[in-house]
Amino acid sequence: MTNTAMTAPPIQKPRRSALPPGENLCQYCTAKCCRYFALPIDTPETRADFDFIRWYLLHDRASVFVDDGTWYLLVHTTCKHLQADHRCGIYETRPQICRDYTTDACEYEDDWVYDTYFETPEQIVEYCDARFGPEPGQGVRSRRQTSLPLA
Repeated sequence: MTNTAMTAPPIQKPRRSALPPGENLCQYCTAKCCRYFALPIDTPETRADFDFIRWYLLHDRASVFVDDGTWYLLVHTTCKHLQADHRCGIYETRPQICRDYTTDACEYEDDWVYDTYFETPEQIVEYCDARFGPEPGQGVRSRRQTSLPLA
């Protein structure tokens, strides 16, 4: 006879609309807002601008998105003061940006979609080429992939 461990079923997070008015959403959340930050960036206009964005995307845990016409650099990183229970470890002395943040339009539901989203440098190159056409001296075919060394 085998011994199987029983695990509790995952707790379902209630929908925002199912909570009583004035209920604190943070009690039901895993602090998604404390696991990234996004900064607006200049809208790229030239190939050089897109090359800067490509540089961002060469870094781990970075992505770029467009929402309502505004471009953002999104850095997926967790606040140093987020505790295991998803609460702020410096709540009383938290920065003003955290104090001003409300749950009115937060990511609680996890059901938003960006207008445009880039995760890899190849995606931004492809987007740039589609917007400007091929670079001078390059045909309409995709760039040749760099070969891996043969052992």
